[in-house]
Amino acid sequence: MTQLSINTTQNVNINFTAATIGDRILAYILDFLVKAAYVIVVYYIFFYALGINKLMDRMDDKWSQASIQIMFYLPVIFYSLILESLLEGQTLGKRLLKIKVVKIDGYQASFGDYIMRWIFRIVDVSLSSGIVGLVSIIASEKSQRLGDMAAGTSVITLKNNININHTILEEIDVNYVPTYPLVIKLSDNDARIIKETFNNARTNKDYQMISKLKTKIEDVTGIRNQSGNEEDFIKTILKDYNYYTQKM
Repeated sequence: MTQLSINTTQNVNINFTAATIGDRILAYILDFLVKAAYVIVVYYIFFYALGINKLMDRMDDKWSQASIQIMFYLPVIFYSLILESLLEGQTLGKRLLKIKVVKIDGYQASFGDYIMRWIFRIVDVSLSSGIVGLVSIIASEKSQRLGDMAAGTSVITLKNNININHTILEEIDVNYVPTYPLVIKLSDNDARIIKETFNNARTNKDYQMISKLKTKIEDVTGIRNQSGNEEDFIKTILKDYNYYTQKM
């Protein structure tokens, strides 16, 4: 599976796994079924049950007839654009398959990004029966179709195996005695960023980043490192944060 490294606005590298082609195709099929069900229901209710088809038959203006039809099918036309905007990068199919659209620069995808993906869907999917999109995803280093390349997005899977190392949780002993009460100044998001940055820095042996992280923690919380060892200090910060937040 393709791994994506996204640098967030806090200058933290977070690794994601790109959604597989199979998941993306299956999500597309599920979305197609949703749109097909909508078309069937709308066609039956509005054009037969409510008799709008008879009203249209009495219209001499073909443009008026076409306008009425387009109006009822607008949700199908703008389906992906509307849902990705409302569900933060997911359609119903993507949500069921646990995949979503994200920006590859770490920012939240904007409405403009979703519009760009929606426009390029005409080339990627509609006009080429999905061949252009499929080829570009396979050829792209970041599993992007043309719409993703234009919008600076990609589709990731949310089905990663999660363990305690991927969360803000820390294993602490029942007899654990905290050292720094001021850690309560941090938020859950702060703790997550600290842990992710710390783990990445340790893996890459980036001791300069660890030193910067220690300094940032001191600046934000007002805590001063009492251990003398930067790594031990950050470990204690994370354990203390878990201790106090679990007691709240």
